[in-house]
Amino acid sequence: MSGALRVLVVDDQQLLRRGLVMLFGTVEGVDVVAQAAHGAEALAVLRAEDVDVVLADAKMPVMDGIELVRRCAREHPGLPVLVLTTFDEPDVVRGAVAAGAAGFLLKDTSIEALAEAVRAVAAGGLVIDPRVARLALAPSRDERDEGDGPPALALLTPTEREVAALVAEGLSNQAIAARMVLAEGTVKNHVSALLRKLRAADRTVLALTLYKALHSGRDGTGH
Repeated sequence: MSGALRVLVVDDQQLLRRGLVMLFGTVEGVDVVAQAAHGAEALAVLRAEDVDVVLADAKMPVMDGIELVRRCAREHPGLPVLVLTTFDEPDVVRGAVAAGAAGFLLKDTSIEALAEAVRAVAAGGLVIDPRVARLALAPSRDERDEGDGPPALALLTPTEREVAALVAEGLSNQAIAARMVLAEGTVKNHVSALLRKLRAADRTVLALTLYKALHSGRDGTGH
């Protein structure tokens, strides 16, 4: 991708928006080209402005970040939305996961990490703060009642396990192909198999499922 990445910052707190603009002004290769106070305003901006990444607060009046992710998926497919939150609420994080956000970060994330996250999702990757992942993966009451299912990684072939580990890191198909020295189409086929075997609705849910499997100590191999 040539030139600086164009970012839209969406937050109802003007002070925070201005602070992010100032901080990104110190980062090479990332430009905040527009701001919005809520999701509806952001959608209006997107109809007029060319943007590479949306950085949105989870909780906002009029239209929150989760609904903005849903609307972007329909109206601007392929446009990654990074969700920022200060709320330790599993339902908020799960809602963002279900909506298809490209990443989830807490607001205390450093500007360097934010910039890296913007670059990663612009390249097709996923970015998940481990603290956010724990919220998204905390079992609901119904899930606890149902008990543990089969160990996720036990269903996979050795090559699929390698691909799975890189998907859990948030790498794009292109990056995985380069890391494993495979054709990108081959990686895409492996990811499709992972989605099917693990019954994940999309790549975001898949990455979180794999993150949980890789960090739970229950991968079906006794590790």
